[in-house]
Amino acid sequence: MTINRRDLLTSLGGLAAGAAFTKLGAQLAPASSLAAAASRHKQGETSVNGEPEFPRKADFNIAQGYTYISGAFTHPMPIAAAEAYRRVVDRRATIGAPPGAEAAPNGPRVDPKAEFAKLINAKPSEISYIPNTSTGENLVVECLGISKFDGNVVTDALHFEGALIHLMELKKQGLDLRVVMPRDDRIDMNDLARVVDNKTKLIEVSFVSMYNGFQHDLKAVCDLAHAHGAYVYADIIQGVGAIPLDVRATGVDFAACATYKWLMGDFGLGFFYVREDLLGRVVQRPHWSYESATDADIHLSPFDPEHPKPVTWTPRNDATGYFTLGTMASSVAAALGVSIPYIQRLGVENIQKHRQPLLERLQKEMPRFGFTPQTPRDSTSPIVTFAHKDTSVIAKKLQAARVNIRVAPYWVRIAPSVYNDMQDIERLLAALD
Repeated sequence: MTINRRDLLTSLGGLAAGAAFTKLGAQLAPASSLAAAASRHKQGETSVNGEPEFPRKADFNIAQGYTYISGAFTHPMPIAAAEAYRRVVDRRATIGAPPGAEAAPNGPRVDPKAEFAKLINAKPSEISYIPNTSTGENLVVECLGISKFDGNVVTDALHFEGALIHLMELKKQGLDLRVVMPRDDRIDMNDLARVVDNKTKLIEVSFVSMYNGFQHDLKAVCDLAHAHGAYVYADIIQGVGAIPLDVRATGVDFAACATYKWLMGDFGLGFFYVREDLLGRVVQRPHWSYESATDADIHLSPFDPEHPKPVTWTPRNDATGYFTLGTMASSVAAALGVSIPYIQRLGVENIQKHRQPLLERLQKEMPRFGFTPQTPRDSTSPIVTFAHKDTSVIAKKLQAARVNIRVAPYWVRIAPSVYNDMQDIERLLAALD
């Protein structure tokens, strides 16, 4: 049972952070276990009226008798994605493995960046790999020169805690930081507009709040910022893959996410979106590496008369060339090459539609156990949060019942996904009774 974010490496009933697979109730599963799970996965490939049938329990390796309703904390990998992950690990562990040994047995190799771009209606050239969401947020602040403190930054208290820490530390150094507080569990656009002016350089928001699932009208935020000559960075980790997102329609300038939540990937690899027309105009290249070049040739051989310089290269001008610094987690990329197309086949709208009755049931029933709702009743994000004066008692009840949700001091967060159904919700409610 999770108590706070610092328990990430040891909590979730064995959900291993940074291990070779991110899956429920186990570390790296043996091949025999994966084979059995894959059989269940194939049996679950059914549809109704052309739409996928939910819940998708057969697509995941769920421990017997275990109920996991915390996709917003760490989402398990689908079985097929875990198998792709294992193939890369096996190749890395095998000397003399033939080229392409990690490729899927059937079908062409998938480019995860291109699939992610399709998911948010971006161009692949606007997407770069980054290690995590916070890297993206820090890159935006660096590239806009905000550390020079020659303007103000606007954010809100429902933004990601790590980003707030970053900005509030910069405030100590002189940044004019304006933080809008929530009212009625949401950020009012009028409150946001009151603190934005022509000196605002950046508005930072979480597309979906990690605390209570509040979802910004991202287009309205971008319209407000652009009317004052400012830019918008959105932390999209709690939204992308769980609710529809179209970066073109919203007009957002920058967005970042890791992949271990609703993209069903793992730790150590994320995506950074930058609007293409900003590259080289507003955003200057912050760093250089061999990924910054489309080609690189070393001219050190005594038989190489081509160039007097030790190395020649051609700069790469897309998002990868600007922001990717060296190698990335290839095993996670392989898993994403399976999990993102899986999300696309299910359809983000279908995922949202499946989840909504579960969230509505929680909104209706949780208050009778002494919980105070923290999420707007009209929310369609994947998160519902409730405040409680003594969550230590709640944690013990849920641990005994083998029901896993996010339990923090004074609040709990419940985040169902494609593998959950109403029986899982009823099991949670029974454990609280």
